[in-house]
Amino acid sequence: MSGEPVGEGARRRRVAENLHALRERVRVASEKAGRAADDVTIVAVTKTYPARDVRILADLGVRDIGENRDQEAAAKAEQCRGLDLRWHFVGQLQTNKARSVARYADVVHSVDRVRLVRALGARARDAGRELSCLVQVSLDPGSDVGVLGPRGGTHPSDAAAVADAIAAESGVTLGGVMAVAPREGDPAGAFDRLYAVASTIRDRYPQATVISAGMSGDLEMALAHGATHLRIGTALLGERSPNVG
Repeated sequence: MSGEPVGEGARRRRVAENLHALRERVRVASEKAGRAADDVTIVAVTKTYPARDVRILADLGVRDIGENRDQEAAAKAEQCRGLDLRWHFVGQLQTNKARSVARYADVVHSVDRVRLVRALGARARDAGRELSCLVQVSLDPGSDVGVLGPRGGTHPSDAAAVADAIAAESGVTLGGVMAVAPREGDPAGAFDRLYAVASTIRDRYPQATVISAGMSGDLEMALAHGATHLRIGTALLGERSPNVG
């Protein structure tokens, strides 16, 4: 994308073309991994993109929408009410934002501490809702020895304790795990570590089947290492602009 304004029809055609290409990438990668493409969920990450892009995606059959900033997500969810969407909160989350997120999110990918579990459970109960929560695991270099990166996530050895807290808290349910691939180091090894954590949690909680991993640049590797949910922004909607509307 050039960043220049485009008409609604042209924008829809561009997004439709990108979606077709993305689905083909997923199909090919799934086939190579011996998996069914239909078992993979594409979460369209729409941060900084306008609500009209969410409506275009919905019209094209994309129902899973991801956001990582509460203020933007809350407003966009309100603007897109009635579209039968499933909202995924995928960014780092402070406990003081739990009340707001619990009002619109269906899935929270970034649950990395027990205090946040309790805040989300309380706010979900207040709202009369139930949230699916994923344990965010840090895969940054050093996380295996207790040095956690800046993007959030619990130490891999602590992931089971966070999962236990989710399973015990009313108002939330345990969906599985999430991670962001490290910027440095071996991404294949990192995804292997995530799969090992996911397997340990799934052994205790068979319903925790989600592995949220993989973005526009590394989705093939993520799928080869068990990802069930891909968080895709650029490959669907183009390079980001700071404008939201």
